[in-house]
Amino acid sequence: MSGRAIGAAQTTPRRDDLEANLAEHVRLARAASDAVAGLLVFPELSLTGYELDLASQVAFSENDARLDSLRALADSLHMTLIVGAPVRFAQQLHIGAFIIGGAGALALYTKQHLGAFSAGVNPGGPVPPPEPSIFQVGSLDPLVAVNGQLAAVAVCADTVKASHAQAAADRGAQLYLASMFFTPGEVEQEHARLQSYAARHRLLVVASNYGGPTGSLPSGGHSAIWSSDGALITRIASTRSGVALAHPTGSGWHGAVVD
Repeated sequence: MSGRAIGAAQTTPRRDDLEANLAEHVRLARAASDAVAGLLVFPELSLTGYELDLASQVAFSENDARLDSLRALADSLHMTLIVGAPVRFAQQLHIGAFIIGGAGALALYTKQHLGAFSAGVNPGGPVPPPEPSIFQVGSLDPLVAVNGQLAAVAVCADTVKASHAQAAADRGAQLYLASMFFTPGEVEQEHARLQSYAARHRLLVVASNYGGPTGSLPSGGHSAIWSSDGALITRIASTRSGVALAHPTGSGWHGAVVD
């Protein structure tokens, strides 16, 4: 593949502080742009954090004015941003991923497979409620143009269903952009699953996770990118804010991490 780099942004969200979270998105997008990235994927519900009890009151609309700063930024940087938020669409609440491109272009993906964390991920501590108790299953599923190829979007539990990655490949996608939230104990399992999709379907797979706790749970960090033969290109080997980048070269991919 030729073109600009592809990145996974690892954010550390603040509860009920959209202004701070937007500022973090801007900071990481500018850092990725400085590293010549043309696409940056953020985690699930990245703009609000995984704060399900707040989802209804902070929900975004399809053309929410709160996205204006990111739309202007994407245009000025000539970058596509995948950012997460609760979204009220057709009078129903969804887990959404906004696809923000140049010239103010805006599209929306809605999570197709809702999940739930088990008590085992936070022994003795609180666990967020099951997603189906708050959100509806989504069906919006646009493809994204990246470096002359097509990319499909996935949000966390979507990736648990092997049929989701299969459908992406069947539609002609060559990249699989996964906005994630997994805990420390889930890192190995989630990485193995996404790596298998890369190899099986010949997909470049991007996985963006939180770099700090959210929704009463710790995050596993370790955002990563795999090539279409399943080889790990790069990952952030800890829980912190930063960007994992895959740069296309004449002989494959070069990985880098920007702190």
